[in-house]
Amino acid sequence: MTFLNTSFISKITLFLVAAMLSVSAMASDFNQVQRLANQGNAEAQIELSGMYYLGEGVQQDYPKMFEWLKKAADQGNADAQHLLGVTYGLGMGVRQDHVIAKEWTQKSANQGNAEAQHHLGMMYSDGAGVRQDYTQAFKWYQKAANQGNADAQFNLSMMYSDGIGVKQDHVIADKWFKEAANQGNADAQYLLGLFYADGEGIEQDYAQALEWLKKSANQGNAEAQYNLGVMYANGKGGRVVA
Repeated sequence: MTFLNTSFISKITLFLVAAMLSVSAMASDFNQVQRLANQGNAEAQIELSGMYYLGEGVQQDYPKMFEWLKKAADQGNADAQHLLGVTYGLGMGVRQDHVIAKEWTQKSANQGNAEAQHHLGMMYSDGAGVRQDYTQAFKWYQKAANQGNADAQFNLSMMYSDGIGVKQDHVIADKWFKEAANQGNADAQYLLGLFYADGEGIEQDYAQALEWLKKSANQGNAEAQYNLGVMYANGKGGRVVA
């Protein structure tokens, strides 16, 4: 089964960066955040961890990032548990350990954290820290997809399409695929653009092809950017090269 563009490790790296940048966007004065963190405020501990990760208001320090993230995770904070699983998976501020990464991700997923559920599905799909198990991968993708996670919706559509971990069903695959594209998954948008351009399983429509390729290209998808260029070079009417 092929998941497009990014490997498991690069996916979780991108997630950690995005999560910590999100923390940064609401970051307050370092001393104030540290005071609240020392008082046991889990949200402040996560924010302080993000500040150490980014070097915002303090010198960048991954071990310190890990230390504060662990404090929040130990309090049962699902977001912190998930991020802690990511840091163990990357070996960032702590010795890399995919087994422990899975344990923390599982804790967060069991609490209903959709991102953790998606990443747990990726772990089972890739056999990272756990024996590869497509049935379990499907289970966790489905949980995350039902909560609106676009990446999980895309991966779930691929499993239904290929009949991996679940009985093959192109109708359900198409449902999740379009849901992922509509929610902004760049891979799904790219493929939908190709389908419209080539008339694959859908009526050929170059206007729709351009629209979806643009959406994906604007998110940095290199294949979409290339194929968009091909369409423009051919007066929007040439066959897209996959």
